[in-house]
Amino acid sequence: MASASNPVHFSVQRPRVSSLYLLTRRISISHGLFKARSLEPKDSSLAFSPLSENGKHLGIVHSVRPLGLDMFGWNQHLKRRRLDEFPAVAAAAADADGDEINISDGTVKATKSFGERFPALVTGFFFFMWYFLNVIFNILNKKVYNYFPYPYFVSVVHLLVGVGYCLVSWSVGLPKRAPIDKELLALLTPVAFCHALGHVMSNVSFAAVAVSFTHTIKALEPFFNAAASQFVLGHQIPLSLWLSLAPVVIGVSMASLTELSFNWTGFISAMVSNIAFTYRSIYSKKAMTGMDSTNVYAYISIIALFFCIPPAIFIEGPQLMEYGFRNAIAKVGLFKFLSDLFWIGMFYHLYNQLATNTLERVAPLTHAVGNVLKRVFVIGFSIVVFGNKISTQTGIGTVIAIAGVAIYSLIKANMEEQKRKAAAAVSS
Repeated sequence: MASASNPVHFSVQRPRVSSLYLLTRRISISHGLFKARSLEPKDSSLAFSPLSENGKHLGIVHSVRPLGLDMFGWNQHLKRRRLDEFPAVAAAAADADGDEINISDGTVKATKSFGERFPALVTGFFFFMWYFLNVIFNILNKKVYNYFPYPYFVSVVHLLVGVGYCLVSWSVGLPKRAPIDKELLALLTPVAFCHALGHVMSNVSFAAVAVSFTHTIKALEPFFNAAASQFVLGHQIPLSLWLSLAPVVIGVSMASLTELSFNWTGFISAMVSNIAFTYRSIYSKKAMTGMDSTNVYAYISIIALFFCIPPAIFIEGPQLMEYGFRNAIAKVGLFKFLSDLFWIGMFYHLYNQLATNTLERVAPLTHAVGNVLKRVFVIGFSIVVFGNKISTQTGIGTVIAIAGVAIYSLIKANMEEQKRKAAAAVSS
């Protein structure tokens, strides 16, 4: 008779199960009723059979070494019944990819995260936060300009708060900082310069004219993108795309001619912003680094901050030191002034980061439609909050421009999706 100290050998034959943790609890008969096969007292081992590919069952083949249990007559009892209720165990395991799976009721079940179980809910939350943060940023930003009209300095604050947020996030490992070298720095510098120029010029326009008008002008950005793609990059733009841009140009022209807050500083600054962001897109395509979007945006923000500081010092520095800060503090108080600057910087960084994260979760078509709706939300809320009076022609022109952007975005996103499917078909 074998010694009672002989071990029972468990061998997991499916290589994707990397660890097995047995929970010491007994499960009812519905959880573990195993059939015993020829439990003759002969040398063998107890083994888990391979898991099926679809993970639907966990087979157990039993052939047990006597383990000195004959003294209790268990072997004879098993031979007579051929069916025995073993104290089953529930198991939790991790597969080769690190995903946790649960083993119970004879089945293997993958433990899904909340995002995997409710993807639509999570995506909807991303869209909601993107819109919410964008609207709050635009409203609070304009309120600051009403008592502190220094867009170059405010642009620096936006980026400075964002950079501080990135540094804190890196310090706690959310996300883990990706390394950067001279080559990557050289690739990201043109992108950051265009980002800084577009950001500053947008703020100059926000400070000079109504928020709704600036966003109407910025609706022309797809037109500049199409022009740069064809005449700078040499890409052939289909006629349908050019035709879809006609309503955008017409609508912006109508809105500009009768805009009550119109001035050339606001108009030209918004146009320069469009051009800068167009070239940012061009350089971004050339600077495909393989780094995750959160780290890329963090590095771009850091580099852009260094581009924004000199003009803020030379253009607005003397005025700020002489009376700019003093007047702002006299109007709203030191605490509100500093808190307003902090929050517009935080909202600016977070809404841009959320826009990037949302793009990663949805198809280009969905993101394009979401971007158009975001502009509608910002224009609508800014008119309501600030009580901006707009002429009928300006309202009609804004609607036409937004409709044109929507048509353009839909056509372009469909084209990109077709290219992606064609490339996938060729590679397969």
